[in-house]
Amino acid sequence: MSKAANSPEIGAVKTAGSIQVIERMMSLLDALAASPEPASLKQLAASAQLHPSTAHRILAAMTHARFVERQEAGSYRLGIRLLELGSLVKSRINLREVALPFMQELHEKIGEAINLGARHDDDIVYLERTSSGRALVRVVYLVGGRAPLHLTSLGKLFLAAENAQKVREYAKRTGLPGKTPHSLTSIINLEKELDKVRRHDIAYDDEEAELGLKCVAAPIRDDEGQIIAALSVSAPADRHDPDWARQVKETADAVSKTLGYIAPKK
Repeated sequence: MSKAANSPEIGAVKTAGSIQVIERMMSLLDALAASPEPASLKQLAASAQLHPSTAHRILAAMTHARFVERQEAGSYRLGIRLLELGSLVKSRINLREVALPFMQELHEKIGEAINLGARHDDDIVYLERTSSGRALVRVVYLVGGRAPLHLTSLGKLFLAAENAQKVREYAKRTGLPGKTPHSLTSIINLEKELDKVRRHDIAYDDEEAELGLKCVAAPIRDDEGQIIAALSVSAPADRHDPDWARQVKETADAVSKTLGYIAPKK
């Protein structure tokens, strides 16, 4: 083999060419993803800013690999292989691992405890928590702790996602037990509270699970738009900041986006 064939310069050129092909392939995939209907070669080439012959060559390779499907009319759409890979990625996602960096970032901004919780039967279960570094009144928010849905900001988000009949069934099943004078122990008051949650996509716990402790929570949704978890900020009432609602919502939305959720356009 000649020295020229093994030269660093030639290797660098090959690497640069390979990267360029990948970039072009990604541009075509983005163009296909943006098109709700099968797209023609001409449309895809224009969208990806490629020469039609280049686009055709790359699309042929992606069709062979099942990343793209070619229709009889000469148009293209995303292929089944992407769905297979997407399902594989989804099955391997660890919600806690995805959410934790976002939780830590929010914790550093506001200096209070950030909680990650999910529904289990009629309770909210705390999956992760960043310590505030300051003592809370009780330990209900430790990882693995449980609390009734209607007493927590996290739990109210899950109840708000249910229809009226499901909420009434929950109330009948649990009896809506209270823990403080602020607890929502009547179905009428709970339904009023859930209406607010639905309108604002934010939930509050105003000393309902524990006297002296306030929380605000926002939902985490998966790629199908289902609430699978929620984030909350919890702190003593005298340290509560109304702006936390915006911050926790932005953080929860960022986690949802990472999980594949696409928010509907307003």
